[in-house]
Amino acid sequence: MHLLLIVKVVAMVGLIAWLLRQFRKPSGWLGRGIARSMNVSHGQMTDWGLQQVAVARDAAILDVGCGGGETVRKLAEMAPAGSVVGVDLSAASVAVARKTNAAQVAAGRVRIEEGSVAALPFVDASFDVVTAVETHYYWPDLPANVREIRRVLKPGGSFALIAEAYRGGPLGLLYAVVMPLLGGKLLSDKEHRDLLVQAGFVDVATHHQKGTNWICAVGKREP
Repeated sequence: MHLLLIVKVVAMVGLIAWLLRQFRKPSGWLGRGIARSMNVSHGQMTDWGLQQVAVARDAAILDVGCGGGETVRKLAEMAPAGSVVGVDLSAASVAVARKTNAAQVAAGRVRIEEGSVAALPFVDASFDVVTAVETHYYWPDLPANVREIRRVLKPGGSFALIAEAYRGGPLGLLYAVVMPLLGGKLLSDKEHRDLLVQAGFVDVATHHQKGTNWICAVGKREP
């Protein structure tokens, strides 16, 4: 009986760990389902966050950690004469994002690529705007990764980091419990600003939506 109980507990812990990993890097059929669900669950926050950054009609845009591709779709609508690239570490997310943006991919206005924020596959000064929605918690080296984003931004370009969790927010105690389970980093408002400033961004600011735990940290690469 004791052995059977141990086996059940080990199996349950393994299942929970596998499910939690799906939020960091979706994989397989479950990962594709999670990517599709995030297209819906992050929608309102993404709409709000994108209002905090100016996007020109002809902007060249990069969305880092593009997930299921809904942010890419929204950005393509905001820049009808521009182009959008989505990058994600997860092959499952890339597959879903390509389907989400199938028409624009076929038209050549959108590209979805598999890649890491640790080494973005683009030359220096490639983009006018870079966004990252609900993803930076899991980046392997936040200071270095934000510097990598600055590298691919054009002079005067903007970076918007949008997330539903930060330490010290209205739901801070809840996220203080949840994020360690997910293996994610939970930064305070000040730490978000410091992160961008130390990476070399200027005009750094953070924005919040009243009644939520949302944060949008924005900064520019100097002209």
